[in-house]
Amino acid sequence: MVFAQESMQVVVVVVVPVVVVVVVVVVVVVVVVVVIVVVEVVVVVRVVVVVVVVVVVVVVVVVFVVVVIVAVVVVVVVVLVVVVEVAIVAVVAVVVVVVVVVVVVVVVFVVVIVVVEVVVVAVVVVVLVVVVVVVVVVVVVVEVVVVVVVVVVVVVVVVVVVEVAVVAVVAVVVVVVVVFVVIVVVVIVVVVVVVVVVVVVVVVVVVVVVVVKAREAAAAIFHVFQHTITSF
Repeated sequence: MVFAQESMQVVVVVVVPVVVVVVVVVVVVVVVVVVIVVVEVVVVVRVVVVVVVVVVVVVVVVVFVVVVIVAVVVVVVVVLVVVVEVAIVAVVAVVVVVVVVVVVVVVVFVVVIVVVEVVVVAVVVVVLVVVVVVVVVVVVVVEVVVVVVVVVVVVVVVVVVVEVAVVAVVAVVVVVVVVFVVIVVVVIVVVVVVVVVVVVVVVVVVVVVVVVKAREAAAAIFHVFQHTITSF
C-alpha cells in the first residue's frame, strides 16, 4: 500500500504538471498564430485600399489633363478656321471691288468708244472671269490645305498626349505594385521571425519544465525506492 501510494504521488507530481504545461503551451501557440494572421490580413487590406485610391486618383488626373488639352486644341482649331474664313471674305471683297471698278471703267470706255471697245470688253470679261475663277480655286485650295494641316496637328497632339498619359499610368501602376510587393514581403518576413521566436521560446519553456519535472520525478522515484528497501 505504501508503494502504491508513493507511485500515485509520483504520477500526480510528474505527469499532471507536464500535461498542464503542454496544454497551456498549445493554447498560447494557437492564440499567437491567430493574432499574427489577423494582423497580416488587416495590413494587406489597408495596402490594397491605398493602392486602389492611388490608381483612381491618377486615372482622374490623367483624364482631366487629356480633356483640358483637347479643349485647348479645339479652341485653337476654331480660331484658325475663323481667321481663315475672315481672310477668304476679305480676298473676295477685294476681288469684287476690283471687278466693280474694272466694270465701271469698261462701261465708261465703251460709252466713249463703242466700236473699238466691243472686243476689249469681251477680252476683259473673259480675263475677269478667269481671274475670279482662279482666285476662288486658290482660296478653296488654301482653305482645304489649312483644314487638313490643322486636323493633322490636332490628331498628332492627341496621340502624343494619350501616349504620355498611358505611359504615366503604367509607370504609376508599376510603382504601386512594387511598393505593394515590398510591403507584403516585409510583413511575411516579420511574421516568420515572430513565429520562429515564439516557437523557440515555447520549446525552451517546455524543455526547462520537462527537465525540472524529470529531476523531481527522479528524486521521488529514488525516495520511493529507498523507502521500499528500508521497509524490506
